[in-house]
Amino acid sequence: QVHLVESGGGLVQAGGSLRLSCAGSGRTFTAYAMGWFRQAPGKEREFVGRVSWSGSIVYTDSVKGRFTISRDNAKNTVYLQMNSLKPEDTAVYYCAAGLLGSSSWNNYNYWGQGTQVTVSS
Repeated sequence: QVHLVESGGGLVQAGGSLRLSCAGSGRTFTAYAMGWFRQAPGKEREFVGRVSWSGSIVYTDSVKGRFTISRDNAKNTVYLQMNSLKPEDTAVYYCAAGLLGSSSWNNYNYWGQGTQVTVSS
């Protein structure tokens, strides 16, 4: 069992930065791939990126070069550093844990509650 809690969302102007954190509990946290997803109003949940248990990272094309995922296994925490934010990045952001670690949300077993990110133009 893994319990996830996100934090760090908020309101920021276009071009600004935010860092989201996802704190996990459970002794097996390091065995999981950690994914970040987002969902804007009226849209489907979208893959943002993921970091595997071994540290390999994949991003969706729309955030490459702007977002950075990292994980600190000693703290059971995963981060999403978001730079050069755009209004189209506005969404509720979720972290998730899964053994497979793909870009598909249904391969993740545990989800956080989500944190709102709003980017104003």
